[in-house]
Formats: sequence, C-alpha cells, structure tokens
Amino acid sequence: MAVHDFRFSLLDPTHTLTECRALAPGRYQVTGTGGSIAVGDTLLVTLRGSRELSQSLTVEKVRHLINPPGQWHAVASGPVFRELEILNWQVDCDACGKRLDFEFAVDAALGKAAREPAAEARIGELGWGREGDRHLCPACREGRA
Repeated sequence: MAVHDFRFSLLDPTHTLTECRALAPGRYQVTGTGGSIAVGDTLLVTLRGSRELSQSLTVEKVRHLINPPGQWHAVASGPVFRELEILNWQVDCDACGKRLDFEFAVDAALGKAAREPAAEARIGELGWGREGDRHLCPACREGRA
C-alpha cells in the first residue's frame, strides 16, 4: 500500500486535494487530483485551520473520474473527532528556558479535561519530555541520558 502526501507544504497542482470533509466521526470523503490512489492506500492531509498538523486517512473506496482527467473521489477512515478543535499552546523547558510554541488537535466534545493529555501527546511527538511536573526540550533530555 502506498502513502500519498497531500499536506499543504507540498502544494503541486497535479497532485492536490480539492476537498476533505467528514461524513461521520472517523469517516471522510476526499476529492483530489493525481497520485494513482487505490484501496488500502494512506493519505496524509493537513487539518483545516492548522499550520502544521496533519492526519492519516486509509482509503476504503475510490472512484477515478474520466473527466476531468486524473481526478478521483474516495471514502477513507481516520481519526475520530466529533468536534475538532485546534489549539496553540506554549511550554518552556524547565532546564534551559527554551520555549516551544506548538499546535495540537483535540476533540472538543470531550471537554477541557481532554486538552492537557492531547497537548502532552503532541509535545512528546515533537521530542520533548516530561519528568514529574518539569518539561525538558530534546537537547536537555539528551544531556540527562
């Protein structure tokens, strides 16, 4: 199975998404051009309203159109969000003071209690760590190892 990267950072008019919308939590309708999409492939798409976050969608069905050439419609499965919320937070390294300004996605339907675990998961993806109530940047984590 192939991975097709349709994130904003790779804008190319011959390989682009026209639409990506939620049909139901965890199911998405995607329309795009290029890429020779097939069932079982993975689509990397940027989250709407985000400058850097993306999600992976797995193609369940695809229909290639004759006109316009190269265009396709797909139904895909992916992360389950009832109400997607993109938040911007900052965290400082407690060892050297370096600041991380980051985005993370959370299901707003889960309430404010879901924000901190989602933020901690995102800073972990970015290489930061936590020791007790202290946050450490990647460089300070390496120094401790």
